[in-house]
Parts: sequence; C-alpha cells; structure tokens
Amino acid sequence: MAGFRHVVIFRWNENATDERKRAMVDRLNALPGVIPEIEAYHVGDDAGVNPGNFDFAVVADFADRDAYLVYRDHPVHRAVIDEYIKPILAERAAVQYEL
Repeated sequence: MAGFRHVVIFRWNENATDERKRAMVDRLNALPGVIPEIEAYHVGDDAGVNPGNFDFAVVADFADRDAYLVYRDHPVHRAVIDEYIKPILAERAAVQYEL
C-alpha cells in the first residue's frame, strides 16, 4: 500500500463542552466533501480503555505528501482549526508517515 498518513491527537481544556465538541466533529466530518485530496478520514473520542490517553484523534490518508499539504493548508481546514479546535485545545500531538 502506498500513501501518506496524518495522525493527530488532542487533549481538551475546560472549555470543551459536549456542544462545542459535537460542532467540531461535524466540521471535521465535512472536510472530505470539501477537500478532494482526502482519501480516508476517521475521527473519534478516546474509548477510555487506558488511563492517561488523549481525548480525541483524527486519522487522515492521502495519496502522497503533496496531497496532505493541500489539506494542511486548505482554508476550510484552517478555519475548523481556528474556530472549533483551538478554543477547546489544551494539548496537541501529531505525526505524519509514508504508508
């Protein structure tokens, strides 16, 4: 399998109400319909199996690094980050790798 994967995890702050998290998830789930470079897109809350985990994850697959860069810099994606993620974000970690 060839491709490029982006994985990002978030820990929420005290402003992360259920309503704000639902709005963020709705906006993230809309991105594949707006950014055609996204080949697969999965988002979800931590299952709560292991203590100390982050709260939420996004896993996105792309054909290659260039397609990921289109997504990373896309204005709609940037707006979701600025308007829905940053206000409830305490901590973020990410990794990208070749498939």
